[in-house]
Amino acid sequence: MIDHRLGEDHEALRESVRTFARKEVAPVIGDYYEREAFPYPLVRTMGSMGLFGLPIEEEHGGMGGDYFTLCLALEELARIDSSVAITLEAGVSLGTMPIRRFGTAEQQREWLPRLCGAEILGAFGLTEPGGGSDAGATRTTAVLDGDQWVINGSKSFITNSGTDITGFVTVTAVTGTAPDGGKEISTIIVPSGTPGFTVAPKYSKVGWNASDTHELSFDDCRVPAANLLGERGRGYAQFLSILSEGRIAIAALGTGLAQGCVDECLRYAGEREAFGHRIGEYQAIQFKIADMELRTYNARLAYYDAASRMLRGEPFRKQAALAKLTSSNAAMDNARDATQIFGGYGFMNETPVGRFYRDAKILEIGEGTSEVQRMLIARELGL
Repeated sequence: MIDHRLGEDHEALRESVRTFARKEVAPVIGDYYEREAFPYPLVRTMGSMGLFGLPIEEEHGGMGGDYFTLCLALEELARIDSSVAITLEAGVSLGTMPIRRFGTAEQQREWLPRLCGAEILGAFGLTEPGGGSDAGATRTTAVLDGDQWVINGSKSFITNSGTDITGFVTVTAVTGTAPDGGKEISTIIVPSGTPGFTVAPKYSKVGWNASDTHELSFDDCRVPAANLLGERGRGYAQFLSILSEGRIAIAALGTGLAQGCVDECLRYAGEREAFGHRIGEYQAIQFKIADMELRTYNARLAYYDAASRMLRGEPFRKQAALAKLTSSNAAMDNARDATQIFGGYGFMNETPVGRFYRDAKILEIGEGTSEVQRMLIARELGL
């Protein structure tokens, strides 16, 4: 029989993050969001809690947990705010995990302890201005010149890439021609401050306003040959595996946003009166909230299943795509319904529901669009 009850350690972690989110994030995040400011104090606290090192071994400065612990933390954070949640998700899934999975022992010693404590953040430079979902259309190049890589090109929509504590960006680049005549794509670590590496001003975004996102450019940017991450020519395979794991984490984040919508609507329906009754007494509101709970329930089951398959070492690519698609749909639908239930107040940025509505859309785009998820699911079905 399948048992989705959490063990004591997982439950304790979830409760700890829930308390942090409600007591420390909720009171201040609206101000950060409106100012479009990065919440450094909250990130430092999450670092001291060990959240950035949840799935990393203790020998590297981590907490020695598993990937599911990260997902639980992301769900609880996103119930309150997605900017903080995506900062953690990208910091771990896209910043730390490539070093953990593909880095040399020396690279791991250099970067992992500082990443786990949020002393620095890592970023993953994959998407390009003309590429979008076609990650194989990489145009950024890296040419080996003696004992240095010379990198030229640009990346777009890169999270955690321009903060005061960003330590490096791992960049996918064309390093030659593959045996089949296609592009040989490799991944290279580019430390912040490297000459020729420029971070553009932050984007003006619809949502995730308290997170950090930039376009990056590389103009004859030179880094040591030893900064190659993993095997040369395996960059494409590496980032595909990283994205498959990341989809589970994003699914947890989407589930958290969907749950946050339910939480806010239950509270509001019990307080708001219209035509002499609490609006929660009206069947139209009850049915909307019931549908919201259903979507959230399904999204949670989907990411739990995908995570459990990954941790057992079983194939999980289809389940990760299913979870990401299910949760992003749930987040969007719940945010829309929550805004409707709140009426005019739901259209105000200072309310959590207003922020949920703005934050939900990117979940159908980032780390693989909904259309890409459907493509992956169809392929896994043999179509």
